[in-house]
Amino acid sequence: MPDPFDAALAGTPAAVAVTDAETVPASPVPSLDAIRDAARVLEGVAACTPMEGSRFLAGVVGVPVHLKCENLQRTGSYKIRGAYNRLSRLSPEERARGVVAASAGNHAQGVAFAARALGIDATIFMPIGVALPKLEATRDYGARVELVGHVVDETLAAAAAFAERTGAVLIPPFDHPDVIAGQGTVGLEILDAVPDVDTVIVPVGGGGLVSGVAAALKQATGGRVHVIGVQAENAAPFPPSLAAGRVTTIDTTPTIADGIAVATPGRITFEVVSSLVDEVVTVTDDETASALLVLLERAKLVVEPAGAVGVAALLAGKVRPAGTTVALLSGGNIDPLMMERVISRGLVASDRYLTLRIGLPDRPGQLAVVSAVIADANANVVEVLHTRHNSGLPIGEVQIDISVETRGAAHRDQVLARLRASGFSPRVIES
Repeated sequence: MPDPFDAALAGTPAAVAVTDAETVPASPVPSLDAIRDAARVLEGVAACTPMEGSRFLAGVVGVPVHLKCENLQRTGSYKIRGAYNRLSRLSPEERARGVVAASAGNHAQGVAFAARALGIDATIFMPIGVALPKLEATRDYGARVELVGHVVDETLAAAAAFAERTGAVLIPPFDHPDVIAGQGTVGLEILDAVPDVDTVIVPVGGGGLVSGVAAALKQATGGRVHVIGVQAENAAPFPPSLAAGRVTTIDTTPTIADGIAVATPGRITFEVVSSLVDEVVTVTDDETASALLVLLERAKLVVEPAGAVGVAALLAGKVRPAGTTVALLSGGNIDPLMMERVISRGLVASDRYLTLRIGLPDRPGQLAVVSAVIADANANVVEVLHTRHNSGLPIGEVQIDISVETRGAAHRDQVLARLRASGFSPRVIES
């Protein structure tokens, strides 16, 4: 979950996008030659990830749909591309100083992997309480991990202070030309696999991935390909920034798509997105959870919520693709505990799991009657909470919260209708 660190990096003076010796290029769009050069640098390092067709999604939207599976990339996400390309271009003197990054997820693993491959000393600052799988993976890639801070600013400040103190090169997660060019290699692979692609849908956090992909696709096809970015509704700074014509910082709220939960676009990526990306839309957490569930069931793919937002946009009708479409699955690093919660949320959002609150007379056998009605409707009771101690209950009445598995919206309505026909008054409890 690199999101809060990505967000803060975009706006932290000590963590500028380019080194002091560099300036922002006159044109922030990486050239096609730069992206092709990055592809050569990444040969044998980053995998050319699979492109899988999806008959299910094609049936939903009415056009051919393919999935670009960066969730199957080494380190579990596309981040290795930009990180390795950036580190590979450090001077011998810079390499000798080592690199430092602040991250709690994909960026950490990408930098750690790239540094090990290039023989560069890497220090990654991560927050206290970071998910154990992400901490262990970053260490396994050879980085020295420092656990500092409980909030974003504390961890970032520690990384910036380390860079200032030691001379280590701070590696930004998205707002650097070399990082953007590295991410752009995904676009070249999309064209190689689906030459007739018309629409590409890309998850967007700070904008490094969509900037690189759009730069590659637009230049290689003369602007023919339509590029759409997707952000989490609770953390979507690009729509207001694009509307205002300048980088805008927003107040974010928690989202399951934590890997793209960014408060401020990058200053370079904003320029690229403004000029090359055709549209940026947002999706809700429920839409994202439903998409993750579809990917698990229909495509047999484990995808982190941030990586599933493109599919969410298709399923929710937020995107009306024209012609052959590719949805980019940007990562698959999801904590098992988060997976459990997201699957549960996806089942609720898909009307396949609901909790009902029902008041009953306080006499023996009432719970059995309710259960029998639900069973007769071919639904399955998962959990029951029974109480007579709710202060709002009349004397002589009990309350049950009963969780039920159903087969979708129509079956859900059938269960409710059966209960009402049997004299009960079920109320659906929102999770």
